[in-house]
Amino acid sequence: MHVVVVTRSTPDTAAKVEVNAAGAVTWGDAQLVINPWDEYTVTEAVILKEAHKVKTTVLAVGPEQHNDSLKQGLAIGIDEAARIWDDAMEGQDSLGYASAVAAAIKKLGDVDLVMFGKELVDVGSDAHIYQVGRKLGWPVLGSVSKIQAIDFNAKTLKVERMIEEGKQIVSSKLPAVISVLKDINEPRYPSFMGIRKASKAQIPVWGSADLGLGDAASGGAAHVRTIAYSNLPVRQGTVEIIEGATEQEKAEKLVAKLLEEKVI
Repeated sequence: MHVVVVTRSTPDTAAKVEVNAAGAVTWGDAQLVINPWDEYTVTEAVILKEAHKVKTTVLAVGPEQHNDSLKQGLAIGIDEAARIWDDAMEGQDSLGYASAVAAAIKKLGDVDLVMFGKELVDVGSDAHIYQVGRKLGWPVLGSVSKIQAIDFNAKTLKVERMIEEGKQIVSSKLPAVISVLKDINEPRYPSFMGIRKASKAQIPVWGSADLGLGDAASGGAAHVRTIAYSNLPVRQGTVEIIEGATEQEKAEKLVAKLLEEKVI
């Protein structure tokens, strides 16, 4: 019985992310943190570990900076960690990312459940989640707000999902891939002892050859490549203060202005 969490390090959501003169994305000296959605995923994996005595592993795809998120996962209570990376994976798209994750899960061999946070905040995407499920040939359940029941022996899973119309209860066979929402739990934070233990951990790095991927993460050239980054255009506008002797007069002037500008 084995639960795997997939995470990564991302800039703090309060950081100012911009494109520098060289065309590279930078967030200055702001700290990298575990992808905020993954705080809930890691916590849920630890809850399952405590309730069902399952083994837990946290994975990340990327260079050494992603060790920070892996070590935070270990400090919170995940058993093992591994990082997936080599130069051949540089510049791969979400399909290449998914191929690398799926290959790592197959390497682990005994995985029952793979968990992702709702999305990656630095790219604002969740495509990789469904691509991993497709690569593995496993069912994917997104926007999970609660694991209602899970039986690792019977290989069954029952979850509550949030959808536009409300809530949906879905059952699935294991193994499966899920993405979770922040409502699923209250995130746990590393203890002092957990931080000390994680700081000493030697995190293995699995490259393309280790995962049987050949020369690139997707087994070939990326289907999508980012050509360049640019900053958003500067917002410009004017502000007009509407004066009036009374609130009624101000409101009438405002309505007249909105009608004139064809806003209403």
